[in-house]
Amino acid sequence: MKIISWNVNGIRAVAKKSFFESVNKMAPDILCLQETKAQDHEVEDTLASIPNYNKHYNSANTKGYSGTALLSKIAPLGLAMDMNVSEHDTEGRIQCAEYDNFFLVNVYVPNSGQQLDRLDYRKQWDADFLRYLKNLEKTKPVIACGDFNVAHRPIDLKNDKSNYNKTAGYTQIEIDGMDNFIKAGFVDSFRHLHPDAVEYTYWSYRFKSRERNTGWRIDYFLVSRSLVDHVKSVNILSDYFGSDHCPISLEIEI
Repeated sequence: MKIISWNVNGIRAVAKKSFFESVNKMAPDILCLQETKAQDHEVEDTLASIPNYNKHYNSANTKGYSGTALLSKIAPLGLAMDMNVSEHDTEGRIQCAEYDNFFLVNVYVPNSGQQLDRLDYRKQWDADFLRYLKNLEKTKPVIACGDFNVAHRPIDLKNDKSNYNKTAGYTQIEIDGMDNFIKAGFVDSFRHLHPDAVEYTYWSYRFKSRERNTGWRIDYFLVSRSLVDHVKSVNILSDYFGSDHCPISLEIEI
């Protein structure tokens, strides 16, 4: 089974680029999208030309903001939105699809803001999201994929020293949040398989960041420890364009 996760930074914008050709070439069994920036009916209309997938959408109450979509060739046994915490459940950030042997959670974690004005909220969100994942794990193993909006270690961003505790995505509070996922038994599958790889999943549109490869690795597949031996590959697909993020892929035999 191949799962692709991609922050598309606007589904209607990326659809005008090479998005459909990219999806066709990647040929995922399950495609998880983040930051669709559209209402459910708009996402549905935009993705209407993709055949042979069950399609599910979770849009933010605010138009043109956040949002997730999940496309699956295999019909999920069930699908739920959000984490059932009212203060977190208005931005369309979570979809949970149940399959025979695991839960798949598509997530777009909140950004802490340019002025770090949402950092306290982000700290609470991380704690509540971890609790949510651990609750799911009581029933079945979990694969959580998406934009986690944090570079976990210095290897995960180009300019670690100049960004540390100054830039959203690389504050100690956010790093601690990711540490807590790892300590709780979730495995960063890319880093597990590629301990020394310097690869990024996000590049700012400013300063020719992608050309210079001044990037961040902030998109992840976190998997329950019991699934690690079933993971065959995890790759960062930086040859695909259209967003400020590139897709990431996980192949699992289960």
